[in-house]
Amino acid sequence: MVLLLLAALGSCAPQVLPLYTWGSYEQDSYNYLHKANEESIQALLLAYQEVIENQEGSRETTPPGICADYGFLLLQLDRVAEGKAMLEKEIELYPESKVFVDRILKLIE
Repeated sequence: MVLLLLAALGSCAPQVLPLYTWGSYEQDSYNYLHKANEESIQALLLAYQEVIENQEGSRETTPPGICADYGFLLLQLDRVAEGKAMLEKEIELYPESKVFVDRILKLIE
């Protein structure tokens, strides 16, 4: 009887959403780090955009570091204006990152 009651109560528990959703970012970043070819770069760029634009996690915001990482990759690809905008977005979302991101911004100026 007790087990039946516990099973019934356990099935009524609310589903917990993760804080952030990552899409294919983890696999694409792994592929980029191991291959670093044009295909893996394009896949990673799309993965960043997906994570930033389609957050379905409970926080409904971009995970910490994603905008900075995306911005840094854009800088490496000579897409300076876009990269700088993403770095500034990282500071906007996570003000505590200002110290680190400002160093990158100073290096590109």
